[in-house]
Amino acid sequence: MSNSENPNPADDAPVLPDNSQEAQQVPEQNAGSAPAEFGEAAVREQLKNVIDPELFVNIVDLGLIYVVDLEPIEDEKFDVKIEMTMTSPMCPAGPQLIAQSKTFVSAMEEVNDVEVKVVMEPPWTPEKMTDDARDKLGIF
Repeated sequence: MSNSENPNPADDAPVLPDNSQEAQQVPEQNAGSAPAEFGEAAVREQLKNVIDPELFVNIVDLGLIYVVDLEPIEDEKFDVKIEMTMTSPMCPAGPQLIAQSKTFVSAMEEVNDVEVKVVMEPPWTPEKMTDDARDKLGIF
């Protein structure tokens, strides 16, 4: 039957076999999507929640995060040390960005403690931004 004869195209969809019982036999560790492994990439992803209040771009895409260091401690927890910079030495948003960085990273289940250190060397330049950040800010 063609779509012109049947007003509901879903009626023409092939019928798939019911695999619900097979899905129940999948071992638990393989069922669904595996949780992301905790590491530097996960911390950087969490830091993307910190938005510069003047530029409206996250601090990772702005290129403000220089170092993310993870120190394992007991019970699969980590102390996280972050080195970041500011767009200028007297950046008025600095205290807010530091506090939010600590808050968001501390919220991660695997994190025990967070230390954020501001460094001004090497100095930040627009070249440190991702292409997405440059696009948002109209910098080519």
